[in-house]
Amino acid sequence: MHLRVIGRLGLADAVTVANAAVGFLAVIAATVDVALAARLILFAAVADGLDGVVARRRGSTPAGPYLDSLADVASFGVAPATLVAVVVLDAHAFGVNPLLVGVGVGVAALFVSMAVARLGLYTAYDSESRETVGVPTTLAATVLAAAVLAGYTDPALLVAAAAVFAVLMGSTVTYPDLHAQDALVMGVVQAAVILAPLANAALPALPAWIGEGFAFALLFLACGYLLLGPWFYWGDGL
Repeated sequence: MHLRVIGRLGLADAVTVANAAVGFLAVIAATVDVALAARLILFAAVADGLDGVVARRRGSTPAGPYLDSLADVASFGVAPATLVAVVVLDAHAFGVNPLLVGVGVGVAALFVSMAVARLGLYTAYDSESRETVGVPTTLAATVLAAAVLAGYTDPALLVAAAAVFAVLMGSTVTYPDLHAQDALVMGVVQAAVILAPLANAALPALPAWIGEGFAFALLFLACGYLLLGPWFYWGDGL
């Protein structure tokens, strides 16, 4: 017996599959440490960009688009929804209105459902295009993760943001793909947010606010693309 995936999937597919595993780890981490879960979601976003680079350099396989959407369901659908649900459930332990808990869990479920629907439509209709219809799941997950790391952990705020993203993922708002240089900038900032705790541990003299500062920068960049991208990013970009 041999593994069917050997020889049938390429290097880019391996990165994509690893992305799905990171999404699963983010779900588990959310039950222990929401900040760690948020960083794992951002790590998955970096991997999501990397598999595209590898595919362009080393080629892709027919399975690639399907694997990409399946991995994104885990990393940018289930993981951020779990993050929001855990924040709400943790708040409930401290006396938050049970109605908010029910709404929060329902919104998290809606977020997953809309992410699945959007990714299915993307694979069927948009994967060969340089634009995509509806807010990208990666962008929605990045905003939610960056918000948590920047200190915006109010459960009502996160539930409201997740509800808005659920609607926008199913909308007809069209986003152009990020230009390569802008995607690189976003990836570098994401990496800085991910690595900030390690930098603080290795260099205790570094101010503790540096990591939060990178999170604010990432939130600013992601929200800028979210709000302005559909109208001002076409052509030569912002």
